[in-house]
Amino acid sequence: MSDEKTAADVLFLRPGEGRTYPLGAMTAVFKADHGETGSAYSVSEWWLEPNTTGPGAHFHVDNVELFYVIAGVASFLAGDKWFDAPSGSFVRIPATVMHDFENRTDERVGLLNVFLPGGFEENMPAITKWFADNP
Repeated sequence: MSDEKTAADVLFLRPGEGRTYPLGAMTAVFKADHGETGSAYSVSEWWLEPNTTGPGAHFHVDNVELFYVIAGVASFLAGDKWFDAPSGSFVRIPATVMHDFENRTDERVGLLNVFLPGGFEENMPAITKWFADNP
């Protein structure tokens, strides 16, 4: 069996397309997940309305996260330090590093997230339910 890819393996989504998860004043839109990437990674957009906290400080034992700020100025926690990342900024969070993100501005913030390896998206239904139950 060949591992060769063809045009049928191309994944193309138009703006706004993907699997959307409402999380209060934050929205996640998954563009590619572990099922589409051989579990190598997942890709998502995270949109935070003005003056919105993020998911809360947390860490991942075996996963690296990459963030690219696509709109606005995001505030990131890495370890015990906060820093502001304007549009165009790139942030890598290694496994086991405590982190968080939020929007401390009056403008909407957008983040492109790559989660390595993939699989985080399996948690999204439970996370969505938590946000619905805890507005």
